[in-house]
Amino acid sequence: MDDAEIHKRIEQLVGEEQQLYDRGAEGGLSESEHRRLESIKVGLDQCWDLLRQRRALREAGRDPGAAHVRDPEVVERYEQ
Repeated sequence: MDDAEIHKRIEQLVGEEQQLYDRGAEGGLSESEHRRLESIKVGLDQCWDLLRQRRALREAGRDPGAAHVRDPEVVERYEQ
């Protein structure tokens, strides 16, 4: 996945996330919608992490294609 594809995926996830937030503001979310929202948040964290990996590899003169999607347990433990 190249940077443009990752950015496109981020846009898709953000759009879906916003729809769920809007729906929640209108009357709440079902349990499955809450789970989906959490899944989207993790997916976004993974996408941003992948972009950071690619940038770091590129800046180090290495192949950004060597970056990989890390497990949710890894990206969710990062401190902001």
